[in-house]
Amino acid sequence: MSSRSRTLIALIAGATFGFCGALASGVLAERSSELRPAAAAARSTLSWEEASLFAEVYERIKRDYVEDVDDHQLIERAVRGMVTALDPHSAYLDSEEFEEIRLSTMGSYPGVGIEVAPGDGAVRVLHAIDGSPAQRAGLRSGDEIVRIDGVEIGADLAGATARMRGASGSTVRLTIRRPGAPGPLEFALRRAQVEVPSVLAETLEAGYGYLRITSFTETTAEDVSHAILRLKRDNNGGLKGLVLDLRDNPGGVLEAGVAVADDFLEQGVIVSADGRTPEARFRMDATHRGDLINGAPLVVLVNGGTASASEIVAGALKDHGRALLVGRTTYGKGSVQTVMPLAHGGALKLTTSRYFTPSGASIQGKGIVPDIVEKGPSETSTADYGKSGLPLAARDVDVHTGLETLKSRSALTARAAGALPGARDLVP
Repeated sequence: MSSRSRTLIALIAGATFGFCGALASGVLAERSSELRPAAAAARSTLSWEEASLFAEVYERIKRDYVEDVDDHQLIERAVRGMVTALDPHSAYLDSEEFEEIRLSTMGSYPGVGIEVAPGDGAVRVLHAIDGSPAQRAGLRSGDEIVRIDGVEIGADLAGATARMRGASGSTVRLTIRRPGAPGPLEFALRRAQVEVPSVLAETLEAGYGYLRITSFTETTAEDVSHAILRLKRDNNGGLKGLVLDLRDNPGGVLEAGVAVADDFLEQGVIVSADGRTPEARFRMDATHRGDLINGAPLVVLVNGGTASASEIVAGALKDHGRALLVGRTTYGKGSVQTVMPLAHGGALKLTTSRYFTPSGASIQGKGIVPDIVEKGPSETSTADYGKSGLPLAARDVDVHTGLETLKSRSALTARAAGALPGARDLVP
């Protein structure tokens, strides 16, 4: 056996005992907590034969692979493979990926302030965030990014996002292709700290509000409270009903989702979870602080893109009979990932719990079936939000269904209370 292999086996054996000491749990993809030491070292040690297998494969690659491979790359790829083989949601994150996931939960980031999506062989601008450098410079929905700082982008969404991020005050140059423009347009943008709203709100009809949550970040719960206050103010102090839109919401910070469910529940379990460690077993209840819309009818819009923390909200409101769900079966992600910073600057995103709705149901791989199932593809699009022209309920079938459902429930409630003719037919 070569000296390299013997050294590698020794390192692997040592890592078996020291691995957990290098971990600490921190900001979570779905659950926030303070830094804490890893729970315990592995209960079974790596055998000499298993360590020899790893070392032998490593040695063969180093000696015989068609191209020379850097040692660091080999070890990092081995770690990635080990983690991703566990389940679709666990992952090894290098320092840049760790920073990206950290920023995604904060509700703000340094950049130019545009939401982008893949287009036909290009990166397309969905919209410029209000008050952002991109909006002030005049970027528009539908613009296609051709080059960033002179580098061709093509359809590389991740690369485009990374290049547009940077320190506040620094400058980035975008070359844009705009439909109808005679040629490429050049924009020099000075990066700034961009506040990313995760909550959008508007009045659908007098007394009926619409609230869309695009993801659950550290600021979402506060943003929801402010948005509902604005809706009440715009509707003479009260709401007859609310459409809560969770379509295509991939989740985010677990506590933010629990806080939003708590906004509409008086009491009861919101979510419980089970795992191997004490930290992975928990239960979260409503805090008795009251219902922000005072018991007014609530409809939640869901679809196949409604996942994770969004499903926790939808499941809690459905199980407690607080809301009717409208749309399509949700994604079915019933697990919680903890992001554990590693000593070298990267992180481990590891599935640590499986959660359950208040009824005790696991949605893993099954999702939540709505009370009212819509046919055909979901029509939601954040790019349509706030556009002039037709009202939202007229251009979005799901929102229209939600609004009509609210109006029907409001009418039934009013008749049952004796406020409308026909009450004596419904109340003994």
